[in-house]
Amino acid sequence: MKLLSVEGLEKHFGGLCAVAELSFDLGEGEILGLIGQNGAGKTTVFHCLTGFLPLDQGEVVFRGVSTRGMRPHQICRLGMARTFQIVRPFLNVSVLDNVMVGAMLRERSTGAARSLASATLEFVGLSGLAHEKAGSLPLALRKRLELARALATRPEVLLLDEVMGGLNPTDVDEMVRLLREIHGRGVSILLIEHVMRGLMALAQRVVVINYGRKIAEGTPEEVVRDPQVVEAYLGREFLNA
Repeated sequence: MKLLSVEGLEKHFGGLCAVAELSFDLGEGEILGLIGQNGAGKTTVFHCLTGFLPLDQGEVVFRGVSTRGMRPHQICRLGMARTFQIVRPFLNVSVLDNVMVGAMLRERSTGAARSLASATLEFVGLSGLAHEKAGSLPLALRKRLELARALATRPEVLLLDEVMGGLNPTDVDEMVRLLREIHGRGVSILLIEHVMRGLMALAQRVVVINYGRKIAEGTPEEVVRDPQVVEAYLGREFLNA
């Protein structure tokens, strides 16, 4: 069953076409990867899907509802949350308070939001740091905090923008384990990722874009052997690794 449908998405910045005629679907319960070289338009796609940028052309439909013209908080309330490539927590407040920002989307009282935030921190392994300032966390834990803040909105679809970027192999493995647990709770995932080991471990299908256009779509095994993908993104050394 289609949960999210993108049809003919286009986004221009002046004379630059960042995304062109992009179409894909995310099925309910699916993990879909979105890959491409730096500057391919991946984060722009996320901005368009979540209301941070208006569409120039095309349609985004979530659970049968067009999101055209909706603001980010309205789309999030529908059930689609995201993380950002550059994590920017509120540095001078606690880890718990950061996650409460997301929880307040669903909970009207401070007490209920605090309970939801605490449970989310427990789930992602940050409960022991709940009262530390977010600015004291290293990158790997800031990534988890970013993920927790999105999870506290109780999403049906989670859009993850390079959530494994900059992590060491051990932290990548831990993030893969955590994302599998999130998926196991019924959350569908759309994943931008350059860490191919993590992507291959998670994604059931992959969409590849180059200069804003889709050049391939299929299982991870199919995509990494596609000549266009090798030429545009992976490089021939990937096949020999």
